[in-house]
Amino acid sequence: MIEKLRIRFRKAGDLRFLSHHDLMRLFERMLRRAGLPFRSTEGFHPKPKMMFASALPLGIVGQQEVIEIEFDDPPPLEEVRGRLAAQALPGLEILDIKSIPRKLNGLVCRATYFLPLTVDDFPDLAQRVASLLESSECWVERTRPQAKRIDIRPYVLQLQLSNNGLLMTLKVTPTGAARAEEVLQALGVAELLMNGSVLERTELKLVDEQPSSPSPVEPPALEVQDPVDDGSLAIDLSKGMQ
Repeated sequence: MIEKLRIRFRKAGDLRFLSHHDLMRLFERMLRRAGLPFRSTEGFHPKPKMMFASALPLGIVGQQEVIEIEFDDPPPLEEVRGRLAAQALPGLEILDIKSIPRKLNGLVCRATYFLPLTVDDFPDLAQRVASLLESSECWVERTRPQAKRIDIRPYVLQLQLSNNGLLMTLKVTPTGAARAEEVLQALGVAELLMNGSVLERTELKLVDEQPSSPSPVEPPALEVQDPVDDGSLAIDLSKGMQ
């Protein structure tokens, strides 16, 4: 029986410098060495029938990445997990596996990123965060794959600043999305990436895993929460923009 499995995994350490293409080849090698009955494409160069929910940009740590793979009569899920984990390189951890309907594809609707930083080094960052969210648009220059201007404001759902860093929740749509580095550029902290700070994608939210949408309501006004005990400032527009 054909079965489709959704696998969540962590990609960190030196593997964050592994390209998406090389990551695909790594999973193919893991599947073959684990002796798992994966299904393959047809043609002269068959490949495993697998799909990543979202390609992870080079250099970014992925805490909960998603790949979906088709199998022919696979063993129990825990055995699949164990056999894959035994073939994984250091920095790649198999977190969870579950069976999903074959016709279901993991479509991402939100992605959350975290950038560690010291707030004291950016005394006006809280104001920059508030200013961006209060704006109706935020244009940035995108240089790849071709140069163009893009308004990233519709894709920014939440920015939360704490003593430890900046948490960003970005909307992902079939027609476009904001890149995390573009938001950092708009906030004036993109230089941290060039100076060695490591950006993490902490979560991918999939459309089919979200609760049913409630009846449409009037979007709430901008809500700015008071700083909590750890000195964080949370400005949340997610309720009105999902």
